[in-house]
Amino acid sequence: MINAKHGRAAGGGHRQKPILLISILAIVLVLVAAGVTAWRNKTMASAPWFASYVDATVTPAYDFESPTSNATRDVILSFIVADPANPCVAHWGTGYSLDEAATSLDLDARVASLEKHGGRAALSFGGAGSTELATSCTDLPSLEAAYLQVISRYEVSTVDFDIEGGNLSDASAGARRSQAIAEVQRKNANQGRPLDVWLTLPVSPQGLTDDGVAEVESMLKAGVDLAGVNIMTMNYGDSRLPGQSMLQASEDAAIAAHSQLGIIYQRAGQELDSQAVWAKIGLTPMIGVNEIPADVFSLQTAREFAAFASTKNVGRMSMWSVNRDTACTSDIGVVTASHTCSGLSQESGAFGEVLSEPFTGRFK
Repeated sequence: MINAKHGRAAGGGHRQKPILLISILAIVLVLVAAGVTAWRNKTMASAPWFASYVDATVTPAYDFESPTSNATRDVILSFIVADPANPCVAHWGTGYSLDEAATSLDLDARVASLEKHGGRAALSFGGAGSTELATSCTDLPSLEAAYLQVISRYEVSTVDFDIEGGNLSDASAGARRSQAIAEVQRKNANQGRPLDVWLTLPVSPQGLTDDGVAEVESMLKAGVDLAGVNIMTMNYGDSRLPGQSMLQASEDAAIAAHSQLGIIYQRAGQELDSQAVWAKIGLTPMIGVNEIPADVFSLQTAREFAAFASTKNVGRMSMWSVNRDTACTSDIGVVTASHTCSGLSQESGAFGEVLSEPFTGRFK
């Protein structure tokens, strides 16, 4: 009707109709293209980013609040766990309540100082050897409240769930975790405060473990909008074949996880192309001497691994940990992993500079 009306008013309906149809077709094509772009933007990170994990409770403390370079500007503070005496209460490590961390570690003030210096903080829940909140807290509303309390207190918009060991093998805990964080994410979005959620999981050179796959599937089933899956390219032990370097094992792990993640999303009803899947993958090596002494991640390995990550356009690169990004002051030939040094001869901050170099983006 609109075409006919305008055609008569112009005095040349038969000549104008093809032009109008072409114009409408062009508009439709533009809208379709915009829709495709919006969908791709939703499934892909805006720009790959780098941020180091900070072991927030280790002594001596790392001064993350005063970043000296782009490599130390943004950090992932670790780890929020369950209070040993109160299963639904968040704790820093097993030694500090949130209030105790504010006084004994000056943590609240240091996070605020980091932001004043142009830095950003994300939070990591879980970690090896600790009880993640969902493992101990069986009451879903209380679990959700615990997550919300931490996220609100530190006003973060990116969280990381480092799920391994018993926390990962507990399927019931995984279901609770997924349901709780999906609700937290929904509430934050409704309040105009979107929350990015990353899963950090162990791998072998063959990719994610079966429990790791199940954890991702649980998150997607619950409706969590995952920013991505960050794989811990470290501590391979016997899964690293004789003669297989740490670099090759890490690259193989990433490629295998990429294939697995594409299938997981497909099963969840979300078709992602190869590039979109790479954008949902993070890589986190343990720098220097790993907890398995035979696994050593050198500066040269870091340089080549960063180049590999850049060619794949992965969503993020991290490292465990910035506390360790320095040479040991004694026993430089140590064969066991230290919490505060790499076990290798290096300049302070060298690993961060090498691994961060290709990454220009920032998390929210």
